[in-house]
Amino acid sequence: MRKRAAVLCGAAVVVAGSFTAVPADASTTHSAVTAQPAKVSWKKCGTTEHPTLQCGTLRVPLDYRHPSGQKITLALSRVPHTAKTYQGPLLVNPGGPGGSGLSLAGFVASSLPKAVAAQYDVIGFDPRGVGASKPALDCKPGYFKPVRPDSVPSTPAVERANLTRARSFAAACGKKYASVLPYIDTVSAATDMDSIRRSLGAKKINYFGYSYGTYLGSVYAKLFPQRVRRLVLDSIVDPTGVWYDDNIRQDYAFDARHRAFMAWVAKYDATYKLGTDPAVVEAKWYAMRAALAKKPAGGKVGASELEDTFIPGGYYNGYWPTLAQAFAAYVNGKKTGPLVKAYGSMAAVDASGDNGYSVYTAVQCRDAAWPRDWHQWRKDNWSVYAKAPFMAWNNAWYNAPCAFWPTRTLRPVNIANGKLPPVLLFQATDDAATPYEGGVTVHHLLARSSLVVEQGGGNHGITLSGNSCLDKYLSAYLSNGTVPRGHHGDADAVCQKLPDPKPAAAKTKAASTSEAVAPASDAPRGATLHGLLGFRN
Repeated sequence: MRKRAAVLCGAAVVVAGSFTAVPADASTTHSAVTAQPAKVSWKKCGTTEHPTLQCGTLRVPLDYRHPSGQKITLALSRVPHTAKTYQGPLLVNPGGPGGSGLSLAGFVASSLPKAVAAQYDVIGFDPRGVGASKPALDCKPGYFKPVRPDSVPSTPAVERANLTRARSFAAACGKKYASVLPYIDTVSAATDMDSIRRSLGAKKINYFGYSYGTYLGSVYAKLFPQRVRRLVLDSIVDPTGVWYDDNIRQDYAFDARHRAFMAWVAKYDATYKLGTDPAVVEAKWYAMRAALAKKPAGGKVGASELEDTFIPGGYYNGYWPTLAQAFAAYVNGKKTGPLVKAYGSMAAVDASGDNGYSVYTAVQCRDAAWPRDWHQWRKDNWSVYAKAPFMAWNNAWYNAPCAFWPTRTLRPVNIANGKLPPVLLFQATDDAATPYEGGVTVHHLLARSSLVVEQGGGNHGITLSGNSCLDKYLSAYLSNGTVPRGHHGDADAVCQKLPDPKPAAAKTKAASTSEAVAPASDAPRGATLHGLLGFRN
């Protein structure tokens, strides 16, 4: 999920030639389905925030080439339409892979203009292996239990410790889910989406996906172009780099976003007292990391956990005030409490996180080939680390089980498509998780797409997050299919980013405070959305 735009027009065409239309042994997966799935039986499961929410389940084949064989269960949610004008189901996905979409349905339905949401059945779903779907993967509970080895393999012993962890996770997945792992992949998940469509009795679906959900939606559109009515992709995965290259590119973008955060902290030196020079602030952050590598805060936050805690700031700047307060409290007051609290709220992995990570690895390790020679990983990541150290090795170990994955791999889908109706794309120029160039690439690969750019924006997931300029394009498209057609270079429309947050008003003496506060944002919907999208998965 990661790249820079000038060379992309030509690159998209060249790289696409190295892909197959559909993964090698999945080319018949979607065409083998003949049996009509049962209709979903919906039951009330409303909440205070979303009182009309309904829930249901759907049985689908584990292997679509054998539709009468073993079945798995998908968990679904729905906010039903209320308007006389009905535009069909709108499937929503928060990304990952490994993200649960059940709660996203209520959020999308309540965040769109009422007149627009009322015309759709907004459908959330947990993809195969995720959350309330069965079986739900959990390869190795407690895999992220602190304190982990330092992510930077500065000695052979540290590298061996991290390699042992990665191998053990892959082996645990292979042993526990030998019969399931070969079918946890994007093509199978996309085929599940068509089973959902058929169970709903819809000739076509509308789709709205964030992050990895953009790749899932693009793959669905490639497999079932005649079934796509409207397609919205927000914060777009570069399909020409799935997944090893995308992760390498992502490292550079996260490092740049971390430095943007350091500059923000320097701007508010009166609050945080960490210096007015971003380079000085950054040096203090790395000094904090070195200290925690020797003595973890509260016995929980070592160097790797510190990185985990600050990576969310690369996804969403609404977390910056909380992170800055914890940073300042440690450096200026030698207080570890705020760091421990921030880790607990932003980075600690619970059972749901174990499940999400298990699906993340299962999908990414299966979707595409990864280097099986660890020497290649070592060479590539030390090269990245020399220029962009913030997340380089942390990200490498997060994905390292793919070097030892027990299933064979597919080939990525060439999502190039000239058979779709107009498609609407959203991308921030400084997004770290899915860098801008991925949006440009997909814009060129989807023939009738329009790209709306948030200029200067660095958040991941930008619609329904408080930017009214972006949301007006989304609402118009979902209302009547209207897309912008402009002359802004690669973009068809440009919106300015929202202002960066300011230090939390209630904590003006953050440098000496001993407590972190909840994520601060000028756009509460942004905080809610990013809580649903999560980090990485």
